[in-house]
Amino acid sequence: MDALAARIRTFWQGLPELEALAVSADLEAISGSLDGESLFIHNELRCCRGLRKLHLETARLGAGLQILHCVLFPDPRFDLPVFGADIVAGPAGVSAAIVDLSPVCGELPAGIAEALAARPRSRFEQERELPGWGSIFSPYVRFVRPTSAAEEAAFLDEVSGFLSVLSEAIAASEPQAPTHPGTVDRWQGQLRYCKQQKQNDKTRRVLEKAFNPKWADRYIEELLFDDPPAP
Repeated sequence: MDALAARIRTFWQGLPELEALAVSADLEAISGSLDGESLFIHNELRCCRGLRKLHLETARLGAGLQILHCVLFPDPRFDLPVFGADIVAGPAGVSAAIVDLSPVCGELPAGIAEALAARPRSRFEQERELPGWGSIFSPYVRFVRPTSAAEEAAFLDEVSGFLSVLSEAIAASEPQAPTHPGTVDRWQGQLRYCKQQKQNDKTRRVLEKAFNPKWADRYIEELLFDDPPAP
C-alpha cells in the first residue's frame, strides 16, 4: 500500500496547476473501531488543470488489514476518463487490486483507448471477476489477486502505465465551454459513474459498522463519490 501511495503522490507532483483541495477536518483524519480493532482513515485531496478532484484514501485496521482507494475525477469540460485504483491487503498479502481509466460517456476517448491497447499487459495467475455494478469500467481494467512479490510489483507497474496514459491525455487536452454539449454529456456521465459506485454495498456496510449509517452516508456522498458540480 505504501509503495502504491508513493507512486500516486509522485504522479500528482507532475500535474499542471496542482492545488490543495479543502477537506473537512473531521474527514481528513478519522479514527474508529471495527470488530474490536482500531480503524484509522486518512484522506488527501488535490485538484489540477483537467481534474476537478484527486482523492487518495489510505486506511488501516488493527495490525493487519490495509486499504488504499484512489479516484481522480475529471473536470467535465475536459474529455478525460476517471482514474481509479484500489488495493486490499492483509498479513497474507494483497487479496484484491484494481486499476482502470473508466469512461464517463460510454466509451473512452479514442486516443486514450489506443494508448491503453498498445500497452503490454502483465500476466497474473488470479484474475478476479468484476462486481455486478462494474459496467462503469473500461475493457482495459485490471482486477487481480497478486500471488507473489513479483506480481505485486507488476501491478504497481500497471498503475504507473495507466497514470502515464492519463498524464499525456491531460497535457494534450483543452477545455470546452461549460455549455458545450460534450461538457454537459460528460457531467451527466460522471453523475452516472458516481451513482454506480454508490451501489457498492460492501463499502457502505463497513462504514456503517465502524461508525453509523448517517456518518457513512455523509462520507460516501460528500467525499468518496460526490456529484460533480453543474458546469
